[in-house]
Amino acid sequence: MVYEQSDFLYTWRQDDSASVNFPEFCNENEEEIEYLLLKHGAILFKGFGVDSPQNLQDCVDAMPGTLLNYVDGNSPRTKLSGSGNIYTSTEHPSELFISLHSELSYAAKWPSHLYFCCQIAPKEGGNTLVADNRAILASLPKELVDMFAQKGLKYIRNLHNGSGAMFGNSWQDTFETSDKAAVEQHCRENDIQYQWKADGGIRIIQKRVGIARHPTTGDSVWFNQADQFHPSTNPPEVYEAIMELFPDPLDMPQWVCFGDDTPIDTDIFEVVTSTTKQHTVYFPWEKGDFLVLDNMLVSHGRSPFSGDRRILVAMSA
Repeated sequence: MVYEQSDFLYTWRQDDSASVNFPEFCNENEEEIEYLLLKHGAILFKGFGVDSPQNLQDCVDAMPGTLLNYVDGNSPRTKLSGSGNIYTSTEHPSELFISLHSELSYAAKWPSHLYFCCQIAPKEGGNTLVADNRAILASLPKELVDMFAQKGLKYIRNLHNGSGAMFGNSWQDTFETSDKAAVEQHCRENDIQYQWKADGGIRIIQKRVGIARHPTTGDSVWFNQADQFHPSTNPPEVYEAIMELFPDPLDMPQWVCFGDDTPIDTDIFEVVTSTTKQHTVYFPWEKGDFLVLDNMLVSHGRSPFSGDRRILVAMSA
């Protein structure tokens, strides 16, 4: 085995002469993997040939934790049939940059770990970006951190009913059901305010933290998706179109404000974006790569790409 480290991303490479599969390797190195994940927040495993839904399922089963579904997710993705809770990674158009975020940080419950594998490596671009949430928090201005810590955040989504040409996600795809009663039960159990709309859609409101504390390390971390929910972080022409189409922000497909309902100044997002860039690590995917992230310690995103790209993902509690 060869160990490498670039910034905080720890790489564990199996040399060409070895032929140990990852589940076997994980069983033999469980304590060291757990230690390195808490220290670095991310480990990239190379040389284990994790390049199919079943391979990924076997790897996740070898790790601690329980596999989760993506109910309440806000990124378009496909749940792969016959593979448990294995999904494609985000299916946003290839030309879009996806900013750094911790998965489901707007939810009452979020995955503790994320698992990615590369089935088809992109020809150009398509990097998964990673950044240390502890370092981001430490680099942000204190007054900005205090606002997020004291006020928290309010996330608003308007999910359409799945018919016609609509913006954003449908509630059926978001909650992986067409049963309204099941949606209502999920909302009650997860501290989500909800309101069914006359057009068959639903508005959901989630009031959450902006800064969180890791349950094992005790570290405070930057932990939110405020920029992803705010239209100002779209390309200028998209931002202008959204603002024109939805004069009332509460009607937008996605909107975010502080927990006390005060708006978040766009200058704040510029500071967050520039700070996050300072700590972002890009790495090129190769077929068979397997990436494990601590979802609270590390945020992730995606760069634009051309050609085919197929990254699979699983989540665990």
